Parts: sequence; structure tokens; C-alpha cells
Amino acid sequence: MSFDLATFLTAFAVIFLAELPDKTMFASLAMGTRMRPLWVWFGTSTAFLVHVAIAVAAGSVFALLPKPLVQVVAAALFAFGAYTLLRGGGDDDDEDAAPDKKVTGLWPTYLTAFTVLFISEWGDLTQITTANLAATRGPLPVALGALLALVSVSALALIAGRFIAERVPLRIVQRIGGVLMAGLAVWSLTEAILG
Repeated sequence: MSFDLATFLTAFAVIFLAELPDKTMFASLAMGTRMRPLWVWFGTSTAFLVHVAIAVAAGSVFALLPKPLVQVVAAALFAFGAYTLLRGGGDDDDEDAAPDKKVTGLWPTYLTAFTVLFISEWGDLTQITTANLAATRGPLPVALGALLALVSVSALALIAGRFIAERVPLRIVQRIGGVLMAGLAVWSLTEAILG
């Protein structure tokens, strides 16, 4: 298994920008106001680790299919991701991801954070994107880039979430992520056609 720095950086950038305006940042921020932020981060990071492993495993299975087919499917999924981000989808403002009561103690905090993120990330755009990237690129750099991006978003939310939410328009972050996804869709489709 080789490590491709370009794939790592691509995975990091795409997943980071796709996850930043997503429910993860807001869930981490909400939990961080009711629980110890470091313990929340341990719980969310563990949930992300499990999800990245599942996504990379799924992507690796897809990689066993004929490469042009995988690249066409990946291009379609990237295009869907671009569409979702560019139209402003994925806003889960109506979801209350954190419990109403203050949670104390390492294990209750850890388990709450893990459970909230583990359940809410199933079928998420970033999980699908990670599987896509793993199917068309190298699984190791994709896994490391995606995991670093996800835990970074959670940490960023816990450290500076309120500042970001008040000062950086998340619509801009969504658009940048959408453009990156569209670029990956074109790249995957080009590879499928040109071989």
C-alpha cells in the first residue's frame, strides 16, 4: 500500500469543507456547551474513526469492480455532492443533536458524543465521499485525510465554533466544497472515459 500525498490532501480538503457546514460542527458545538470539550472530542473522534473505516472498506470493495464503472459511479456521486452543497442542502438546523441536560463524567460524556456522531453520520455526504475516494484513489491516504478532516472540524467546533458561526458565512464554505466536489466529478468522469 503506497501513500500518495496529493490524494491525502484532496481527501482532507474535500471532507473538511463538506463537513464544516454540516451537522457535525453544530453537534460538537452544542455538546461542548454542556460537557467537557476534550471528552466530547474523544467521543466524536472515535465515532469518526469507525465511520472512516467502514467507508474505506466499502470503497475498497467497490474498487474490485471494473475501474471505468467505479469511476462513472464516483463521478455521479461527486456530482450529487456538488449539487447538494451548491444548492445549500445538508442544513440540519432542525436536529437537536445534544441532550438537554448537562452530562458530566468522562464515560457518560464520551459515550454520548460517540453515540450522537455515530448515529448521525450514517449515509452522510462525507461518508459517501470517503467511500468514493477510497474506491478511485488509495485507501490509506484517503482514510488518513478524511479522518484528519473530520476530527479537525470537531475540534474546530469545540474550540472556535461560536466565532466561526457568527463571522464566517457557512454558505461560502458550502460553495467552495461544492466546487471541489464538482471538480472531482469531472476528474473521475475524465478518468473513466480516457482510461
